[in-house]
Amino acid sequence: MGLPPKSGLYDPQFERDACGVGFVANIQGVASHRIVRQGVEILLNLVHRGACGCDPLTGDGAGILLQMPHEFFQKECEGARHQATPAG
Repeated sequence: MGLPPKSGLYDPQFERDACGVGFVANIQGVASHRIVRQGVEILLNLVHRGACGCDPLTGDGAGILLQMPHEFFQKECEGARHQATPAG
């Protein structure tokens, strides 16, 4: 079948034989719930490779890293009587 051609940030010369990693991002930096849903979909598709957070003592790296909305962070800080840092 072969690899797809070089396009944007993708370059087939960096392909390696591996399984168990997924990555989604909006390269324009636009926050959306869609990207979170896509991250959950990746985790569900990787359960067969052990991406299931099975060991709570050591952590197996399974999970989603996401940015907390600054408005939510600021509100929570105010509720805890802390000063929130500026957005960004």
